[in-house]
Amino acid sequence: MTNGNLIKAKDRDMVIQSLQAGVVPRKGQHLIQVGRVEEIKAVIRDLDRMAEGGSAIRFVIGEYGSGKTFFLSLVRSIALEKKLVTAHADLTPDRRLHATGGQARSLYAELMQNLATRTKPEGGALPSIVERFVTSAVSEGRDRNINPEAVIRERLEHLSEMVGGYDFAEVVAAYWKGHDNGDEHLKMNAIRWLRGEFTTKTDARQALGVRTIVDDANFYDQLKLFTQLIRLSGYAGLLISLDELVNLYKLANTQARKSNYEQILRILNDCLQGHSVGLGFVMGGTPDFLMDTRRGLYSYAALQSRLAENTFAVNGLVDYNNPILRLGNLSPEDLFVLLSKIRHVFASGDRTQYLLPDEGIQGFMLHCSQRIGEAYFRTPRNTVKAFIDLLSVLDQNKQVSWKDLVVQVNIGAESNPDALASQVEDEDDLATFRL
Repeated sequence: MTNGNLIKAKDRDMVIQSLQAGVVPRKGQHLIQVGRVEEIKAVIRDLDRMAEGGSAIRFVIGEYGSGKTFFLSLVRSIALEKKLVTAHADLTPDRRLHATGGQARSLYAELMQNLATRTKPEGGALPSIVERFVTSAVSEGRDRNINPEAVIRERLEHLSEMVGGYDFAEVVAAYWKGHDNGDEHLKMNAIRWLRGEFTTKTDARQALGVRTIVDDANFYDQLKLFTQLIRLSGYAGLLISLDELVNLYKLANTQARKSNYEQILRILNDCLQGHSVGLGFVMGGTPDFLMDTRRGLYSYAALQSRLAENTFAVNGLVDYNNPILRLGNLSPEDLFVLLSKIRHVFASGDRTQYLLPDEGIQGFMLHCSQRIGEAYFRTPRNTVKAFIDLLSVLDQNKQVSWKDLVVQVNIGAESNPDALASQVEDEDDLATFRL
């Protein structure tokens, strides 16, 4: 084992601490990636199409614990490597695709806060994107010997044909004026407008001279406009990742649910028809959210017809061109590979420091299977946490053998598989680790 293969302590701790807490690591997902080869290939084709000026949409569907959150996180990492900008958010009662009480604007603001590029993978990339656009305009103006503002107006001219495009261009131009005059307050107001932080049109008019703001009504139109700014800044496009769409399924108000599904239909139509240049969506939800004909997406006839699965994809056959990507449960083989990778990360990539052999992993899995049956394949959170707890004890108590500990591991449920499932009532409580 060479030093080049060792895992940095910071990366190792970030992965282990996240898994031990039951959440998906923000970085280092590749260290514990398992399977999902065909699904990843399908998404990579989508990202390549976006980079070429197309659009894409995928609904990542799986049971609680099947790997949706992890999959969405890995897709974002791949998108960043392909020079796309990403933004992600979880839907909640206060963040929805369509609303009249500010919930859609709240979702937009969350997306803008989590805007990420390869140089700013943790989010907060909006100012640097606008700055990059302005800097490139200044460079082009110098090369053409014309005023940079004229270059900016020229680049943004086609946006005026889009809904809200005129005011959007005015705000970007205001940022340039602040940049040129050293007016940091004007620059900050422009950034605040782009983030959706203005709540009244009066404030926006006084600060920037525009008559519109980002609100519930133009949430999606603003995303399309911002995608064009991103492409003009030299990036390939924008990937929006939305998780916890099950919260739309949980909406008690029928009209509110229908309005959100209509917004999804609009996004779906735009993406499938290629109208949203450089814009893509990946959305995570449960089978009930998709297929329930009373409250799910299938309750809306137009969505059901567009999302209907290929009738020829039967007996194990899969169509990865369908907007629906289904994530199956963990297989015992997948779980063995996952636990082996966690063991490798725990040892910082040094095989000589493994705390238990393959036999120990098999013994641990056998113990899990006997204790809680098939449930530990469906919801690996407690299983992974228990495995890391086992490694932690072995690490700190060198005199103890793994054989002495495996029979003591408490997964959190007895032999009844429903005992573990009953602990999990909301997808927020689940960590998903499989790819």
